[in-house]
Amino acid sequence: MKKGKVLIIQLSLAFLLLIGTFIFAFIYPKADSSDVFIEESVLTDTIESSSPEQAVIPPVVVSSEEIEEEAEEETEEAFQDYDITLMSVGDNLLHMGVIETGKQTDGTYNYSFLFDGISDFLDYADIKMINQETILGGNQLGFSGFPAFNSPTEVVDAIALAGFNVVLQASNHSADKKLEGIKNCAAFWKTYPEILLTGIHESTEGSEVIPVLTIDDVTFAVLNYTYGPNMATLPSSIEGHLNILCHYDENNLLDFTTINPNVLEDIAYAETIADVVIVCPHWGNEYVSEPSSYQKKFAEQMTEAGADLIIGTHPHVVQPVQWVSSENGNRALCFYSLGNYVSTQKKGLTMLEAMAWVTFRVTEDGVTISDKNTGVIPMVCQYTSGPVRFENVYALEDYTDELAASHGIHSYGGVNLKLTDLQEWSREILGDWVLSKAQVLSRRSEKNH
Repeated sequence: MKKGKVLIIQLSLAFLLLIGTFIFAFIYPKADSSDVFIEESVLTDTIESSSPEQAVIPPVVVSSEEIEEEAEEETEEAFQDYDITLMSVGDNLLHMGVIETGKQTDGTYNYSFLFDGISDFLDYADIKMINQETILGGNQLGFSGFPAFNSPTEVVDAIALAGFNVVLQASNHSADKKLEGIKNCAAFWKTYPEILLTGIHESTEGSEVIPVLTIDDVTFAVLNYTYGPNMATLPSSIEGHLNILCHYDENNLLDFTTINPNVLEDIAYAETIADVVIVCPHWGNEYVSEPSSYQKKFAEQMTEAGADLIIGTHPHVVQPVQWVSSENGNRALCFYSLGNYVSTQKKGLTMLEAMAWVTFRVTEDGVTISDKNTGVIPMVCQYTSGPVRFENVYALEDYTDELAASHGIHSYGGVNLKLTDLQEWSREILGDWVLSKAQVLSRRSEKNH
């Protein structure tokens, strides 16, 4: 009888223990499925590898926040390298023949035709620069050609309409209409705030500002200086209104063989605020296809100060393209002269001109000048005679014997211009830096911004 009672007690305790276990399991707080997850692979591995003799490995619990962070890391795209392209043309030199070409039958002026020959390049490039050689001093001052120029302000409209976003205005002709012309010109450019004007200033305070253009999150400082205003002594009235490349003393006497220390200070400062520093000096000897000793010296000094790219103008003829290295290890690409863009000059070599084309490669490490698609596209300026009128600008590769034979320079300048001469000059001066239109324009669809 005692054994029976003991057995009943034992069974009762076992039943109560079983009931308690079920109740405990039912009322125990469950993990919120939105906050806790069990990795299926870990659970599967645990089940498959476990045996009755082995201890069961508990599943790994991962929070939803950890999973979200992991997913973001996986989906976040790596930095995509991309290109920014720059094109620059030389002197927009409006002789009277060019000015008259833009005169309409109703007496107004329009110069949009000046850029028809390079429209494809303008459509493609990101940075589009032009050297506006002649001052746009105000139509009320009258129009004039060489030697003291004043060009119609309608040129401003044409440059803007063509799509240029950088205008270089510092040249030896900037002061042809004195301070009034400089101030008027700077004011006209304000009509198009999307265009970066560099080289002249409406007020002297403007000379303290570094002009910067931003393209696809990359900043480009563009500095423009001229050796002088066609005078041995700098007029005090234009100080601070025209950027001067060469040193001048307390009497404002210019030293054309010594660089203005302010230029080097500007470059050094620009390097601290911009990703790329572009310097555009108006320098060199006219009608000479080799850079002078002072051009070479200035280029090295600019490079040492922090210039990345140097694009020169003024000689009216093309000069070589070279890498410049300085003693401190800096390196810059230098286009010593692009020659003219538009003119009616009378020397055969002035009809050969160059468009600079520079490809900047942007990576996580910074911005560099790419070896691919960087160089020059040789071009030819075509005008007629009787009367002298601008006709077009052609890529040298598109130029023909027929065009050369019909060029106005034959009668106007007494020059027997031949296609073979232009081709030979291009080979001798520009060498391996020559790019074809196909090399440049075929990459339009490859640009990855």
